Amino acid sequence: MTKGRFAPSPSGRMHLGNIYAALISWLSAKKDGGLWLLRIEDLDRQRCKREYADQLMDDLLWLGLKWDDGPVFQSERDEIYQKYFHALEERGLVYDCFCRRADLLASSAPHANDGTPIYAGTCRNLSPADRERLLKERDPAKRIRLPDRESVFVDGHYGPQKLNLASDAGDFIIRRADGNFSYQLAVTVDDALMGVNQVARGRDLLASTHQQLFLYEALGLQKPQFLHFPLLVDKEGRRLSKRDKDLDMGYLRTRFSPQEIIGKLMFLCGISPTDKAMDLQEAAAIFAWNKLPLEDIVVG
Repeated sequence: MTKGRFAPSPSGRMHLGNIYAALISWLSAKKDGGLWLLRIEDLDRQRCKREYADQLMDDLLWLGLKWDDGPVFQSERDEIYQKYFHALEERGLVYDCFCRRADLLASSAPHANDGTPIYAGTCRNLSPADRERLLKERDPAKRIRLPDRESVFVDGHYGPQKLNLASDAGDFIIRRADGNFSYQLAVTVDDALMGVNQVARGRDLLASTHQQLFLYEALGLQKPQFLHFPLLVDKEGRRLSKRDKDLDMGYLRTRFSPQEIIGKLMFLCGISPTDKAMDLQEAAAIFAWNKLPLEDIVVG
């Protein structure tokens, strides 16, 4: 049986892009009678608030998007992440990194497709003396040591994907200097332990799938099927964001019914020929991945 999931970060009110992501993941899991998990990705304690989580759950229920499992809060799972972090340490795959974020962003290192700099390995082979000296100055983040080899997988929507882990991804952080575990480690462990076998999410996370697949392999965990979908963007090609209050749910709930929002989204992404209102059962009856475009979807 298919088990999908929606894993939002409660850092503000959800907007149309978040609802679109929730809807596609729900439809993909539910079309053939599967289950849908809600996981709250609140690892960033400074930005993520419980009131935002309560609000997003209320918005999902208002739309009729009911979860079969959860909600699970990542902020309550540090002991679990620590166990798998230790397993990676025991394999010699983890090292201390003392680089500051500002230095990395200012560097002339190559950048990944999402704009983040590819780590140059500055701290990868520090001498014991240098490490001890730096430990007296600040707490280190922990990075995973990636091999120089290709990573290959077939995405359920975008097809074959390939990159070199060392040169195209680079060693990535699995625990921050403040002690919080990273998204990459937490999402990999959680999907495996929660029985998620289908991950449907935005194409902005397509490249990070390679990093997660490496962790699945290193930790001996069962990997899911990955399907990525195009993003909702404005006329300038800018992705809708919580920060800019683009069509947030506070606005949408005062002007449209759940069925009208679902109908508009199904039309925007090319699944329905019109934007007529429809309920979730009607949407599931016509949903198909091959109707979704590969290019991003312009709103407005």
